[in-house]
Amino acid sequence: MTEPEGLEAPGRRMENTARPPSRLVVQGLTVAVAGSGAAVIEDVSVEVAAGEVLGVVGESGSGKTTLGLAMVGHARRGLKIASGSVRLDGTDLLSLPPAELRRLRGAAMAYIPQDPSSAINPALRVGGLLTEVLAAHGRTGPEAQARLAEVLTEVGLDSRPALLSAYPHQLSGGQQQRVAIAMAFACRPRLIVLDEPTTGLDVTTQRTVLETVARMCASYGVAAVYVSHDVVVVGELSHRVAVVYSGRVVETGATTDVFGTPAHPYTQGLLRAVPSPERSGRLVGMEGVPPRPGQRPRGCSFAPRCPLVIERCTVAMPELIPAALAGQLARCVLVETGQAQAGALAAGPAEPDLAEPQESAAAPVLQITGLDAFYGHRQVLFGVDLTVPPNTCVAIVGESGSGKTTLARCVAGLHTNWTGDLRYGGQPLPAGIRRRSKDVLRGIQYVFQNPYASLNPRRTVGGLIAQPLETFAGRRTRVGDNQILDALRSAALSVEVVNRYPDQLSGGERQRVAIARTLAVAPALLVCDEVTSSLDVSVQAAVVELLRRLQQEHGLAMIFITHNISLVRSVAQQVVVMHDGQVAESGTVADVLDHPRAAYTRQLLDDVPKFSAAMTGASDA
Repeated sequence: MTEPEGLEAPGRRMENTARPPSRLVVQGLTVAVAGSGAAVIEDVSVEVAAGEVLGVVGESGSGKTTLGLAMVGHARRGLKIASGSVRLDGTDLLSLPPAELRRLRGAAMAYIPQDPSSAINPALRVGGLLTEVLAAHGRTGPEAQARLAEVLTEVGLDSRPALLSAYPHQLSGGQQQRVAIAMAFACRPRLIVLDEPTTGLDVTTQRTVLETVARMCASYGVAAVYVSHDVVVVGELSHRVAVVYSGRVVETGATTDVFGTPAHPYTQGLLRAVPSPERSGRLVGMEGVPPRPGQRPRGCSFAPRCPLVIERCTVAMPELIPAALAGQLARCVLVETGQAQAGALAAGPAEPDLAEPQESAAAPVLQITGLDAFYGHRQVLFGVDLTVPPNTCVAIVGESGSGKTTLARCVAGLHTNWTGDLRYGGQPLPAGIRRRSKDVLRGIQYVFQNPYASLNPRRTVGGLIAQPLETFAGRRTRVGDNQILDALRSAALSVEVVNRYPDQLSGGERQRVAIARTLAVAPALLVCDEVTSSLDVSVQAAVVELLRRLQQEHGLAMIFITHNISLVRSVAQQVVVMHDGQVAESGTVADVLDHPRAAYTRQLLDDVPKFSAAMTGASDA
């Protein structure tokens, strides 16, 4: 990949390199709630040079997406850009008339959303999507067709009629995301904002998308802002990083400096929650959530969650001040004395290594032999063998389309078109929920990927947990029953949430409610299908540690489906690698990940985003 003059590749220090003039300059940007005036984003100032990638990282609710949208002059419904400036090559976008701002969108600046399947017009074919973008900015005829073919090639897609005539739903998730990237780059913009573009993608597809973004930003000299809660991806892709908490930038600087020598306790907390694909260890999440707009405490917003808080932190909000390295700034009173970094070294996770799986003579909870599964006449699983021993977590990893979820749905009875031998507790497992006894249905519980869709929004938390109890116990359950409250406590939830509705909870709390609902009926086997894919690293760490604790305390057997291979060492004792509907490799986590035999497994491990050597010390601290 050709690097712009004066810039170094992501992950290398830049403070001694003369940066080219900034293409994007954001000064004093504040976005507020339209009615109350409460600040969602407050006094943010950042700069991005041509060809440079600025990573914006933070937890859900920190204001990352609001900041990214404001950089292209947009505020979501109910919000307003209250003050500040956003200058693109010297032009203040916020001072332009709405018509002029609309003209620039797509031409001079572009935005790539998190979910291309909901952002791309499903009624247009791929060729029509790109032609529409080009035509909107005055490019038609042969010129448009030449540019269409060129940009598709640049994102790793071809311009053959089969692709151009395909609808978005006929493409894979990675192909959809690359079409979205092609639409954004079609008119060669000078600024591009990418909002979580790889969330939910498997590591191989993620690698392709990240390489595409990095290559095109460098070759076009684009000022890029990459918004994400995935700290490792930001560390690999970005030249500089801004860590955002409660709408404020709390630390900024060169990526290797911020992630290699973090100065703010919040940055340190994010890094401690990052799983490693190379070593086992307990993940350490941060208790609590960022305060909502208008509810920030006096002083430092992070103080209620900070392990290093002192009285001075609660008096006034500190300014961004120079940290240990040149160009690195942090919003923390402890930076002046070095106490923040000293505290980081003392606050690492206890008990870093996980116990190796123990041999057991007990009969397996689940035994799968020769499983073939079909969708109509199309076969998607081929002779799958799998054993889940008692008190053991088996992780299933692989690319999207490898058959992971289909396998889980066969086990749970949600997919019925299969042949083979499935045994639960030594007894044959019928295909389909309707053919299974209540004891089997109670014993095998499923936690879905998306708690926003799997929880009934019209039921309270207590009602959601009571529902399976009533189904399997055959009696009316009151919201305050001990079984419900015990399930909440087991899922590390306060009993105070029992009367709340799902929309009053954070994403992590919703996923814990989904887990509590399954725990209420005392299952023997828990099937977790990508349960952490949409969670930020801190909440992900808390959910993974919850599952590990439940396995130990309740003797649960688990199937943990994930595309995040880095998580496997922190939650599982055994791992199965799926490829094209078949088992490519299986064994203990240490054997498979340390000594992979299959070429496909080695490729998956190579595709996992990793911190550079200069940054690994902070994540290991």
